[in-house]
Amino acid sequence: MQPEPQISDFNRPVVEEFRANGGKVGGPFEGGDLLLLTTTGARSGRWQISPLGFVRDGDRLLVVASAGGSPRHPAWYHNLIANPMVRVEVGTETFDAVAVPAQGADRDRLFAHVVAQEPGYGDYQARTSRRIPVVVLDRVHSEAGDREVANLADKLMEIHDWLRDQLARTRAETDAYFAARHATDGPPPVGLGMQIRQHCLAFCQSLHFHHTGEDGHMLPGLEQGYPHLASVIERLRAEHVTVDRIRRELEGLLADVATADPVRFRAELDRMSSELTTHLAYEEETLIPVLAQVPFPPAGPGA
Repeated sequence: MQPEPQISDFNRPVVEEFRANGGKVGGPFEGGDLLLLTTTGARSGRWQISPLGFVRDGDRLLVVASAGGSPRHPAWYHNLIANPMVRVEVGTETFDAVAVPAQGADRDRLFAHVVAQEPGYGDYQARTSRRIPVVVLDRVHSEAGDREVANLADKLMEIHDWLRDQLARTRAETDAYFAARHATDGPPPVGLGMQIRQHCLAFCQSLHFHHTGEDGHMLPGLEQGYPHLASVIERLRAEHVTVDRIRRELEGLLADVATADPVRFRAELDRMSSELTTHLAYEEETLIPVLAQVPFPPAGPGA
């Protein structure tokens, strides 16, 4: 179970005021657009909450790793490079997103847009020689987003649909990336590499988290309550091991996507897609009837 998120002593009153007042705060943030960004520590692995100003670009939210113009990137930026899945709180709304640092000309365009809205960021850039990153918070969408979750079967389908959506997006971005690289007979347009890295890594990490949770909690509970599912659970555990091995290999390829072999990369992705879709279908076929009987979220004591 994840410990309480880490919040610095300086930020804690801001976070508490934000949540108590529907996203509105006073002091130095009064009147500005503020969000809470929860990242996973690159070293600690713990959730960390950072209040950040943001700028809208159409439907997208942008945050800027300015650190007040300091010579180093802020810790939250290093966190999202290592762990792209983040949680965003804006006003009274909370949603998950994949954090993608903009690159090249897209970064310059977005930074100019940010400065036009909030000129102070231009002053921060003038104070430092580092190129201040602009991060796009790419909201996670799923066809399951509007589904009412009443039991554990619904929750499992929500997660599975999201994994399928992310896998489809990863495949599409991979095709676009390698097509662009082939068309230019060299490096693809700057930005595609970071985009595919962040989304593919987010998918891999989410898949690992999902299977770890199943192995540690759901499957042992089903073993105890439904002995006739023993052979099903044994197969699911074996498939988890196979999919996790492919995931690790895919993450290894992501270490240098700019020089990755397109044939090998696509082969790994195709193999994972086949293994995963078969695994999800089998899990749904065998477990959904049982999980549909388990309320979600679970009722508390005395309910």
